[in-house]
Amino acid sequence: MSEARYDAVVIGAGPGGYPAAIRLGQLKVKTAIIEREYMGGVCLNVGCIPSKAVIHAAKTFEKIGQADAMGIQVARPTIDMGKLQAWKRGVVTKLTTGVRTLLKGNGVDIVDGTARLAGSGPDGHRVIVQGARGEQTLIARNVVLATGSRPFEIPGFATDQKRILDSTGALALDHVPGRMVVIGGGYIGLELGMVYAKLGTKVTVVEALPSILASMDKDCVGVVARKLKKMGVEVMVNAKARSWRDQGDRAVLEVELAGGQLATVDTDVILGSVGRRPNSEDLGLEVAGVAVDKRGYVQADDHLRTNVGGIYAIGDLIGGMMLAHKATKEGEVVAELIAGHKAAMDVRTIPAVVFTDPEIASAGLTEDEARAKGHTLKVGKFPFAALGRALSVNDTEGFAKVICDATSEEILGVHIVGNGASDLISEAALAIEMGAVAQDLNLTIHPHPTLSEAVREAAAAALGEAVHIINR
Repeated sequence: MSEARYDAVVIGAGPGGYPAAIRLGQLKVKTAIIEREYMGGVCLNVGCIPSKAVIHAAKTFEKIGQADAMGIQVARPTIDMGKLQAWKRGVVTKLTTGVRTLLKGNGVDIVDGTARLAGSGPDGHRVIVQGARGEQTLIARNVVLATGSRPFEIPGFATDQKRILDSTGALALDHVPGRMVVIGGGYIGLELGMVYAKLGTKVTVVEALPSILASMDKDCVGVVARKLKKMGVEVMVNAKARSWRDQGDRAVLEVELAGGQLATVDTDVILGSVGRRPNSEDLGLEVAGVAVDKRGYVQADDHLRTNVGGIYAIGDLIGGMMLAHKATKEGEVVAELIAGHKAAMDVRTIPAVVFTDPEIASAGLTEDEARAKGHTLKVGKFPFAALGRALSVNDTEGFAKVICDATSEEILGVHIVGNGASDLISEAALAIEMGAVAQDLNLTIHPHPTLSEAVREAAAAALGEAVHIINR
């Protein structure tokens, strides 16, 4: 069995692991990265990137059908799922190939295989890798655990990617199903449910909580809920999926409603989307003495250190907001620390985006959260319907909302629902990170005509100074 020695070994090449390894390479730390399945992780291969590709395709499909309002005459659009899947794979391949190139270009050794911790000695932590070439041992002064997460499987709903899908299966369908039930009204379920609703699927969403997207701004969620209804998507809240049976030509789902009565829903496929769980099994955490909580998340501090010296953990593996950009930031922080620099995961906000149609993007506190912290608020909203750019691109659903403290006028939260919300939210995140006040946004000249004007106008509205709407 071969041995190799490194200053750092990163286990997992997802959006946390590969940036950590690249940054380590830039800082001249001898580094290896181990990946057992997907270079680029779930995000690049079967998550963030391919889902946004099919979301874009579905929106394009929908827009073509609405082109007549602008005087553009086109035939009724059709969808070739084979071509769509091939295009999606091309997008993924370009990015994953790029990751390998970047790692190699920064002097990082790539090791393909499954890794497990095997204890430590005076020379460092031992990592055993089982791969196509057999077993090898890597000895590292520092180890970064970045193994990510996977979809949580609902008891009684074993994923077969035929009747019962997870997000990976839903992104790989070679046909448009006639009917789909989505169990879970969170962001993944709604994003994919809306894709297939646009392509012609009859979609039903079953959500156990009183609202879809329960953690997001309520006003923003209301806009998406109205769009779902307009699209013919049935949303069942306070409803729990209990069981299902295969009837040959269909699946029959049994749902328990709020009052305890049972209902059945006929469908062709069922998409389970009720959250994710950490990939912390079979990593040798027990052997290494790394602490995990009762749900399997690795415990780490604000320097991403576990309870074992020289072992760090980042991304979905440690819980919190399970977002790719959070993992990336954590990976960069860990690299700086290993290289001997001063760094910490010290952020005031991590923006979140839901790629529904319209998109929702949030940074900072919601109104309810801000009030719960004792703030008296000033809140400004500006509708996209009053925005020249939104009108000119025929996409006017939604608004921008700025929440600030009534006394200091410090910006506490920004919430946007509408076309381009995912791109607009970074300005808000910067404002909150810098401790900006509403007047900072208001006094910043925004180019016209752009969607970004909505953020400035919302800040002005919070101050009672909006020009393009009546101040309330």
